[in-house]
Amino acid sequence: MSKDTFEIIVVGGGPVGAAAATVLARQGFKVALLERGSAPPPYAAADYDLRVYALAPHSARLLDELGAWPKLLERRASPYTGMRVWERGPEHALRFDCADTGRAELGWIVEHSLLVDTLWAGLGGVVRYERAAIESARFDDSGTSLRLGDGRELRARLVVAADGADSQLRGLAGIDTVGWGYAQRAIVCHVRTQQPHGAIARQRFLASGPLAFLPLADGRCSIVWSAEEALAQELLALDDAAFMARLSQALEYALGEVVQVTPRISFPLRLLHAQDYARAGLVLVGDAAHAIHPLAGQGVNLGFADVQQLVATLVEARDAGRDWSGLRNLQRYGRARKAANLEMLALTEGLYRAFRLRLPGLKAALGLGMEAVDKLGPLRSWLARQAANA
Repeated sequence: MSKDTFEIIVVGGGPVGAAAATVLARQGFKVALLERGSAPPPYAAADYDLRVYALAPHSARLLDELGAWPKLLERRASPYTGMRVWERGPEHALRFDCADTGRAELGWIVEHSLLVDTLWAGLGGVVRYERAAIESARFDDSGTSLRLGDGRELRARLVVAADGADSQLRGLAGIDTVGWGYAQRAIVCHVRTQQPHGAIARQRFLASGPLAFLPLADGRCSIVWSAEEALAQELLALDDAAFMARLSQALEYALGEVVQVTPRISFPLRLLHAQDYARAGLVLVGDAAHAIHPLAGQGVNLGFADVQQLVATLVEARDAGRDWSGLRNLQRYGRARKAANLEMLALTEGLYRAFRLRLPGLKAALGLGMEAVDKLGPLRSWLARQAANA
């Protein structure tokens, strides 16, 4: 086996791709990780990354198996022990607390740069190709060949596409997607408020889109404000004082006034779902397979769940002496994850549209609180899964 021939090549060095490469290598596969850009820079604790993830317990378990979780906790991970969700009046918020789930935390807020740096540090024997642009790809039952821009050719029995929502590999394989843009932008920044966040995640559903306040370890909150394009541009154009005033008002002063804000960034929102997760010699994971509205906070958690299912499927087939890289086995992974991801996409999309349409029953339920939501079984089940996602 030459140095450019592997059992598995993972394309994409973000959290999902790096986790996939690490766990597959630990299961005994010969793995390479191909990243279009450079290796992530060392984590700078002094600069709190604006991009954060709300990690669910199942994601923490995967990271713990990789040895990354203790390092994340040592460096900077912010647990949240409760959630408050409302449409009008924080005093009427739906309340979810870790005590109701038997856990010490509902989840953890972790910075993107910290997560990627920690995962890359644990890649171990994974062969890495950095600044490696794919020029072409050939997929068939015997495996996959990737030709790089510098003329090198890499071969593998299986390629795992973890190269994001605009996946080049998905396009090269001819896998179609369904989806649409939301005509919304997510505005992201960190803020400090008059009152402490108390390790509680808060989300208010506004007519223009949801607003989330996520607790950070340094006492601030990371906000994600999803707003229609025109409103988003208006908010981005405000000076800091005016933006903080609008933000305080939007959260209905649940934490008092917003008194400090970082620079803001924004990105467009869309829904995307691949029609197939597997082709001969190729599987999709993470955003390459699905991208959803951030109101559920489940993007990276769905990607880590993809990795867990893929590894289990490959290892089970290999240990049973079956063709682990064959299309039939890859389709087993695809069926399992497609069903789970479609459920989350459908629930997220349904809740988004319900608030956009201002359905009277839903508005009344969130106005009255948990007693009314108990009568809306699907909504209550959805919210409970988000609050205590295992």
